[in-house]
Amino acid sequence: MYVLQSARFSLLTINFSLLKLHYLISLNRFLSNICNTKTYVMNFPADVRYTKDHEWIRLDGNVATIGITDFAQHELGDIVYVDINTIGQTLSAEGLFGTVEAVKTVSDLFLPVAGTVLEANPLLEKQPELVNTDPYGDGWMIKLTVSDPASVSALMDSAAYAALVG
Repeated sequence: MYVLQSARFSLLTINFSLLKLHYLISLNRFLSNICNTKTYVMNFPADVRYTKDHEWIRLDGNVATIGITDFAQHELGDIVYVDINTIGQTLSAEGLFGTVEAVKTVSDLFLPVAGTVLEANPLLEKQPELVNTDPYGDGWMIKLTVSDPASVSALMDSAAYAALVG
C-alpha cells in the first residue's frame, strides 16, 4: 500500500513539474516576443506640410512634390502598386489623384491643394516599395503645379500632424 501511494505521489510530482515546465516555456516565449518587438518611430519632417488624409506636400516655388506620410505607409503595410492616371489634369484641393495598393488594401490618394498634375514618380512603376522605405524622398508620388502657393501654409505643420496621429 505504501509503495502504491508513493508511486501516486511521484506521478503527481512529475505531472506538477511538467506543468511548471510548460508554464515556464510559455512565459519564456511570451517574454521573448515582447523583447523582440521592434518599436516603430514615426518620421515627421519639418520641411513639409500635412493633410488629415495623410498626404504630405513640399513646395518649391509653385511646384509641389506630394506623397503619403510615414504614418500612412506604415498603416497600409507593404505597398505593391501605385496608380496615378491624372497627369496633365487640373484638380481641386482634396481631389482624387490616384490610388495606392498594399498587400491588404487599396487606398485613394487626395491632393492637399488645387493644381495641375505634372508628373508621376517613374521609379514607383518598378519599385513601389520606395513608398515604404523612403516616403519623403524617393517614394514621392506626384509633382504638381500649385494654383495658389499660399494655400500650402494652411495645412498642418509637423507638430500638428504628429499630434493628430499620436
